Amino acid sequence: MDGPHPEERMRPTGRRNSQGIRIDPEAEATHQPRKAVLSTLVNHEPGVLAEVSGLFSRRQFNIESLTVGATDDPEVARMTIVIEEPEPGIDQAKKQLEKLVPVISVEELEPEAVQRELILVKVDGENPDDVNAVADMYDGNVVDASPETITIEITGSHQKIEAAVEAFDQFDVQEVVRTGAAAVERGADVLEDTRRKAETISEAGETPQTATDD
Repeated sequence: MDGPHPEERMRPTGRRNSQGIRIDPEAEATHQPRKAVLSTLVNHEPGVLAEVSGLFSRRQFNIESLTVGATDDPEVARMTIVIEEPEPGIDQAKKQLEKLVPVISVEELEPEAVQRELILVKVDGENPDDVNAVADMYDGNVVDASPETITIEITGSHQKIEAAVEAFDQFDVQEVVRTGAAAVERGADVLEDTRRKAETISEAGETPQTATDD
């Protein structure tokens, strides 16, 4: 069978990572990393979290936090994934997520979206009055107290949580537990369940419009 000589064949560009996956040269070009919040609806079934986290691990995306929980539909869960990547990496993350079978929809939230995180901070209990004073500064609640330690719960934005952790450093922090970000768009915008929309259209006897080539 005729064809180009092996030395004349086109060779893919870009290096491979430690797992043998070829890295897109554009993704390695000089781009300023930025933080992106990806809101994702997935089937609420065993193994989905492992599949999504495995994808990000294989592709070596820099995950800052990943949270998952049930929605109003018992068959659907929502993931909030915060990553910090250059622009090509963020686009690639969204495309790779959309390819996963359990994923229903993926959307990058706007920077002004509502984002909240919960943190539990356990500090030394030697100075309870001072600890309470700092907790009040960040609208925190003491959820456990003993002569040895005090545990405070705080909810707020990423910036507020970071500031609170720094403020509690003076009390000899024993333990910190953070949930990661949960986020929704402001206003009337919602993350659409495309599967539910298709079922609604089908029940109504309508045919979804599809793009055609002119």
